[in-house]
Amino acid sequence: MDRFVVGSGRCGSTLLSRMLDLHPEVTSIFEFFNGLDVTRRFAPSLGGAELAELLSAEQAVVTAALRRGHTAEEVVYPFGREGARYRVEDALPWLCVAMAPRLTDHPDTLFDDLVAWARTRPEASAADHYRALFDWLCARKGTRAWIERSGSSVDYAGALATCFPEARFLHIHRDGPETALSMREHGIYRLPIAMLYDVLLPSGRRFSTAEGVDFAAPPDAGDWIFEALETRLEPEVFGRYWSDQVERGARAAAEVGPERFGEISFEALVDRPRETLAFVAAFFELPPEEAWLEAAAALVRGRPPGRRSTLGSDAQRALDDACAPGRAAIRTGREKGIVRTAEG
Repeated sequence: MDRFVVGSGRCGSTLLSRMLDLHPEVTSIFEFFNGLDVTRRFAPSLGGAELAELLSAEQAVVTAALRRGHTAEEVVYPFGREGARYRVEDALPWLCVAMAPRLTDHPDTLFDDLVAWARTRPEASAADHYRALFDWLCARKGTRAWIERSGSSVDYAGALATCFPEARFLHIHRDGPETALSMREHGIYRLPIAMLYDVLLPSGRRFSTAEGVDFAAPPDAGDWIFEALETRLEPEVFGRYWSDQVERGARAAAEVGPERFGEISFEALVDRPRETLAFVAAFFELPPEEAWLEAAAALVRGRPPGRRSTLGSDAQRALDDACAPGRAAIRTGREKGIVRTAEG
């Protein structure tokens, strides 16, 4: 079975991935798709050399942010550790950002082996390559099942469903305003959202009118990228981004159907971890082993402090309005049985 966890950014999917990785039969694959070239990651055909090149590439936005002193908890490459190949200022291959360091204490070795493996592959669809790769990772870890999870993947759940037509998808979501405000705290989200929504920055610049934006250029305190990373955009911009992603995910869920598209909330995961994880295991057809449930539930540290209440009343209303379409999409999916839930 092809298994995927999908969600927006900052929705709790990293916690769920860590929980699933404790299951003795599971290899949890962190952040695989999210940084691959969007024009080629679901290609109908790739040769081995093309696959190796795709898997070796950096994610330019992440590289630009790291060079300017911004990071996020998803970035777990061991910069500065003895023997680590890459420095913060280097072009870090995407698969070394989060995936490889989560699977091994020697991410550079895993990355080299993965790229060498990719070069040996015959011409095949992207889906066939990825299944073979994920099975290869399972064999290295000694497990039978893989579950891939990437931040913001609910945004392209439809493309995933087309590429993997028999897969099961579990959508984890967190209340929209709190998700939006969590994203707002991270420059790695502020930069792409400023680009995506063509936000007017304090200097009067917009991405659409910026000339010669070079993500590979050395950092400059006055450059466009630095300004976008440093600017705390209005909360409703992030609320709009959250809603747009969730609505696209809802359309994918309607196409896939409740037998293969389930959902949980982050709030349920932290408030009732054992019950929620039992549902997740059943949905993915994994044994709900008692030792796993206990170990996974122990990862919960409670709900993070809420941020919405720290806003003024006008900002709260604007954020709630921006999140309303996403909240409605989640509610409709549950009420109409479009997605499978723990309740039925």
